[in-house]
Amino acid sequence: MNPVDYFRIPSVSSRSLKVWQRNKDVFMKDIKLNFLPPFLEPILYLFALGFGLGKFVESIDGVPYAQFIAPALIAVSVMYASFFECSYSSYVRMYYQKTFDAIIATPLTIEDVIAGELLWGATRSMINATVMIPVIAAFGLIDLKYSLLIIPFAFFGGLLFAAIGMCFTAITPNIMSINYPVLLFITPMFLFSGTFFPLSALPVPLQYFATAFLPLTHIVNVIRTLSYGMLSSSLIFDVAWVLFVGMALLVLSINLMRRRLIV
Repeated sequence: MNPVDYFRIPSVSSRSLKVWQRNKDVFMKDIKLNFLPPFLEPILYLFALGFGLGKFVESIDGVPYAQFIAPALIAVSVMYASFFECSYSSYVRMYYQKTFDAIIATPLTIEDVIAGELLWGATRSMINATVMIPVIAAFGLIDLKYSLLIIPFAFFGGLLFAAIGMCFTAITPNIMSINYPVLLFITPMFLFSGTFFPLSALPVPLQYFATAFLPLTHIVNVIRTLSYGMLSSSLIFDVAWVLFVGMALLVLSINLMRRRLIV
């Protein structure tokens, strides 16, 4: 495959929404179970870290520790929801359930199927953010002034991580190999993207690395700023980074999956 072809604009039609709808219908069958994790996780983290460990941590930039990590919990949920949906779950639908083969036998193309998967992954992130915001707001840890803007941003952040997950799905030889990007990429982001401590605590080279190469850093920055009830000029850079890198990886992921499924 010519390197230029990896970033060729794929031909995606509105039929991709049928794939999104199919995944949504499956999700709705176990809606109570699917809504439980984004509802319980912030409560558990806040009691264990925010209110538990937070008693022994000084305020960060004048903000109580619980209030500092609360927005990061939303960002982490955005990352996990879309990444795992478009890695492990998509791999199962592709390889074990043969769902992709069945759909491609219809008028839908490979590009439509993958685009629908990516849209659903982004939707899962948006759902998680929507569930978590009122839970965290009930503890008085976020300012609702601009917090509702987190919901549409969670979709685009989710689209970025959905594309990352799909790229790994396209190149991994088996489902167990997805554990490698989880261990070497997702877990470091969970720890070193300004989630549980500010980036300023890291050595300067690592600060630059996190800003340049760790997508979660920008998701955390945007959600934290909005949850504080603020609008900052720094949001322009973070949002632009997410949109630009997200669109590039979106194109790449569709082309990689097309190559895998055709071969």
